[in-house]
Amino acid sequence: MRRSRGAELGRARVAALIASAAVAVSGCSGGGQEGAGGPGKPAARAPGVHSWTGSPCELLAGTPLAPGFTLGSTTDSADPEAREDIGENGARPRYRQTGCLADLTGPDGALWKLSTTAAVYEDVGPAHHAYRVKEDLDRAHGRGPQRVHDAAYARPADDQGRPGRTLILWNGDLLLSVTAYGPYGSKEDEVRDDLGSIVENTARLMEDGLRDRDAPSPTAS
Repeated sequence: MRRSRGAELGRARVAALIASAAVAVSGCSGGGQEGAGGPGKPAARAPGVHSWTGSPCELLAGTPLAPGFTLGSTTDSADPEAREDIGENGARPRYRQTGCLADLTGPDGALWKLSTTAAVYEDVGPAHHAYRVKEDLDRAHGRGPQRVHDAAYARPADDQGRPGRTLILWNGDLLLSVTAYGPYGSKEDEVRDDLGSIVENTARLMEDGLRDRDAPSPTAS
């Protein structure tokens, strides 16, 4: 019962994250654009809605990622150079990547780990394609996925016996990956709920922090 309720709460939190982002964009444009009104789907976003930052760890500071957790040492892994990705039909779309590696201290003093990576594409289509490729690869390798929304899925992770959880989220021109690991020696059923809270709250803070408030609203297709 607890496991089922935890999974339902996790799906609800991620759905709320994407829904709130969609409302924030569609509200500025008056709605009516493709993807904005469909139930369970985020609004189609214009390129440039998210922006790159060289200090991604700052986006996680000041807000507990789960009750009783504190953020410890952090390392920015931001790459200012634009990279190329192989898109559909041989296209090579460009994106910039930023991320944060962090230590977390739990309520009992145990050390947890967090890693998040955000790829900000120059267009929406390639970001969506990259999301689908990730999902297909995880499915092919038997790593889930557990769908939590039309544009987000989760899967279990493992680091030398440390149980973890990964959340992959697509939102317009943004492809976001968040992974958290429990302490050494912990059991998956013991840390499941906290892992869910950590990755979901991290995704919310990253997406919100990378959002460009001055970006144009989506236009009708």
